Order: sequence, then structure tokens, then C-alpha cells
Amino acid sequence: MKNQWFKDDFEAGDLPLSGGETLHAARLHYHQIGQLNAPKDNLILLPTYYGGAATGNHPWVGEHSPLDPARYCIVIPALLGAGESSSPSNTPGPQAGAAFPRVSLYDNVMLQKRLVDEVYGGASIALAMGWSMGGMQALQWGSLFPDQVRSVLATCCTARCHPHNRVFLEGVKAALTCDQNFLDGHYRKPPLRGLRAFARVYAGWAYSQAFFRHERWRDLGFDSIEALLRFWEDDHQGQDANNLLTVLDTWQQGDISDNPVFCGNYRAALAAITMPTRMMPGATDLYFTATDAALDAQQIPKAQLDVLPSDWGHIAGGAGREPLSQHQVLAAADSLLACSALT
Repeated sequence: MKNQWFKDDFEAGDLPLSGGETLHAARLHYHQIGQLNAPKDNLILLPTYYGGAATGNHPWVGEHSPLDPARYCIVIPALLGAGESSSPSNTPGPQAGAAFPRVSLYDNVMLQKRLVDEVYGGASIALAMGWSMGGMQALQWGSLFPDQVRSVLATCCTARCHPHNRVFLEGVKAALTCDQNFLDGHYRKPPLRGLRAFARVYAGWAYSQAFFRHERWRDLGFDSIEALLRFWEDDHQGQDANNLLTVLDTWQQGDISDNPVFCGNYRAALAAITMPTRMMPGATDLYFTATDAALDAQQIPKAQLDVLPSDWGHIAGGAGREPLSQHQVLAAADSLLACSALT
């Protein structure tokens, strides 16, 4: 297990959700590499991002990374609704498809908390780290469990979905649901036109104006913008529409204070993140903006703001996406892990 990924499911039974519903036979899929030490203080948690599988975080991990499985037990829990953990596409019976219940950031983190407590013996978390929605979950972890989390690294995200971000998501959602084959989520075959439209609209937001101006798509091996867009179309045609919309709703309603602990007091939720924290927004991110991230960081007691100076927009902070940003992100992880080793 030390040198290879172990993949498993945590069976949680009936899971009460913050919205009042219950997710029946809830299942949390996760990947692990490395072993938990005897003091149970070398756990690193890497929650997943929107549209991504657990393997999407693998590029952050390795012997040449500060996230070295020879030193740390590294766990990647997959978002509810994204297709690996309990989701519209894999849930049988009355909660299948469009009937899948709404889930929140809080619901995801509370289920992950059970995983850490029941499978890893309540281990101390040396670092909670994530990109995009993964970063939102890392901040939620720090806010809810400051005695268990020793450091937080959040790239290209904020602690809640700010208003313009919500409007962006309304646009991609409309592109998908306007497909006449979507049938309010009760489709008999994939709404491919809607999925293709969703992908094309999303691609214009995921990167930045500078990315296209400077033809950075060539760095990805594409010979034209159209080739990049077709790649996005192909990728999204392989995804389930209800899964995309379920996790989009989690993102759109995302707010680390929207739970029974903070009851909507956003300032208090940020102030509760008392461990060393690094916020790393992208300078050209169009929806998790550096301005919004800076305002969040100002209210986190030990937060440091490091802006990724990249043309790659939101994509800059993802695992294995843009080499210069990846180097900066992993250097921050190294610094935080050194700090957490002293606590």
C-alpha cells in the first residue's frame, strides 16, 4: 500500500443531510497511498474538485513531491454526486437520477470526518488541501475541526460561492437543461446536445482571456481553439448530466458557514480557521477571483495569500495542470507541512 494506490468504499449507512433529507446507503469512495504512522499524525486529505475523479489529484503526490507517500498517509475522498461516491448515476431505487437529494459542503465534510474517525482512528490531519471545490472542502474542514486539522491549502477557490460565481453557474446549467432530451433529469438517453453546450460554455470560463490571447492552448497539444473545445465536448459527453447538476448545486450553494455550527455567520466560520492557511487564487481566474479570495483571507487569522501569476485562469491551481503553478502550489504545501510538523 505504501507505493501504490489503494481504492475502497466507506459504507456509511443512512446519512442525514443538512437539508433535512436522508441519503440511503451512503457510500464514500476514496483512494489511499502511504501508511498511517503510530502517532496517527501524518494524514494528508485531498478532497476532489468539480467534474473530477479521485485520480485527478494523483499528480500532486509522489516521491519527488512534498506529498510523499513514504512519509505521509494520503487520502483522496470523492465528492458525493460526482460519480464515484453515492451519486445520481449509481444510486438504485427511489433516489436514483433526478431524485437524488441535495448535498452540501457540510454534508461532504461530515461524511469525510466519519471516514477519518472510523477508518483512520481519528487521525490528526497534517494538511487538508484542495483545488476549486476541493479547496472549499479543505476550508470547511479547517473551520469545523480546528483541533484536528493542522494546516490548510486552498487553491483557486473561496470559502463560499460569491454572487458572480453563482451567475456563471446559472449559465452552464441553462446550457445543459435546455436540451429537449434532458426531460427535467428523467432522460432515457444522455442529453448529448446539452452536455456539448455545457462544455463549450464552461471552457470559456475555465481559462482566461490571456490564455486564449497568448494561445496557451498550444501548450496542451491543441492546434486550434476548436480542437480544445472538441476535447471539452468529448470529455463532458462521458459524464452524467444529473451528476454534473448535483455537484454544481453543492458548489453554487457552497458556504462554510451554512451549517448548524455557524448558522450563516460567515465571519465566525472564517475566524474559526485558526491553523496556518494558504489561499492561492489564480490571478486570471474568472469566477473564484483573487479579489474574493483576498477578502476571505483577511478574515482567517493565520492565512497567507499567494496569488498564482498565471494566464491559465481557474485551471492554474489544479493538480498536474500548469507546471509553474504546480511548482508554486507544492512549495506552499512543503512549507505548511514543515509548519504542521512543529505543532
